[in-house]
Amino acid sequence: MSGLKLAFLGVGDVAQRDYLPELHRLGDRVELVAVCGRTEARARAVAEEYGVAAWYADYVQMLDETDAEAVVNLTPMQLHAETNLAAISAGKHVYTEKPLATSLDGARRLRDEARARGLTLVCAPCVMLFPQVRLAFDLVAHGEIGEVYSARGHGHGGVPPWRGYTSDPSQFFALGGGPARDMGVYPLHALTGILGPVRRVSAMASRVSDNFVVPDGPAVGKRVEVEEPDNWNLLLDFGDGRLASVAANNVVVDSRAPQLELHGMEGTIAVDLLDVSAPVEVLRPGRGWESLHVPHARSAGPDHLLGIEHLADCIQLGIEPVLSAEHALHVVEVLDAAERSVAEDRTVQVESMYQRSVRAQGSGG
Repeated sequence: MSGLKLAFLGVGDVAQRDYLPELHRLGDRVELVAVCGRTEARARAVAEEYGVAAWYADYVQMLDETDAEAVVNLTPMQLHAETNLAAISAGKHVYTEKPLATSLDGARRLRDEARARGLTLVCAPCVMLFPQVRLAFDLVAHGEIGEVYSARGHGHGGVPPWRGYTSDPSQFFALGGGPARDMGVYPLHALTGILGPVRRVSAMASRVSDNFVVPDGPAVGKRVEVEEPDNWNLLLDFGDGRLASVAANNVVVDSRAPQLELHGMEGTIAVDLLDVSAPVEVLRPGRGWESLHVPHARSAGPDHLLGIEHLADCIQLGIEPVLSAEHALHVVEVLDAAERSVAEDRTVQVESMYQRSVRAQGSGG
């Protein structure tokens, strides 16, 4: 089996912190043949560091000239609809960072275009591939904590300014960004991956900060306007009496609460959604609290590389994506419903449905 030829579109902070340093783990499975960055200097520097033959500062040119079979899209979220569509239109398979698009119409178009062209579209976040989340899925599926009627999750993005950030953080606070799309997607993908589709959403949001000045890094001294609400709380109705809450914000320094907690009628599961080395804490009948450790390839932190590995599996082995466009589209609709709920001060119905594709693997406990 020959290696899947990849092009990286976007070589900023997330590429250099989470993806590129781990790519060697895929060995002969993939080959990075091109990278594209906002500036020639950054793209050239990354290409030289990782031994990539071609580098670009124009993604249209890269898509036209490269022989890459698939594009890994790590651009700012506001560009996902445009850049994903360009890659699909160029006949490339796509792994896209989250969210799939910042609008429901954009997400639908990407799903439909990929389907019409027979291309694979794999969508971050890849939490449903994280070993600790798969274990939680299996525990729930096997009834280890009884029926789950309550759950809660959070995505705290940290209070700005962010010291030590290696790129310009403006995208996260500009229109089309915000903590719900940036961090809320982690608990939303995990909850919907485990419990199924959301039926109704009620939300509240506020904007606490107006702006901040970047303290260091390449954008030092820049004043960043906070254009999106930075404090979100979502109440989700999954039907059949199952309710969950999700907080997504830039107003919390830190928390000792688990990023995901599932409350069953007979026990509880607590999961870290970002650190694959963290144990899953489980309370089961007659056994008290237990810490269950699961095997993981990355030493610590979020293992986003699993998304690229999954893309390779889907293309090379002909399997349907677990990280499907349908699931990502559903989460985009949940976020859209949350915005409408805030704007219209009401509960909003969610129309999209999808079939969960994670199979129970055995509880491991």
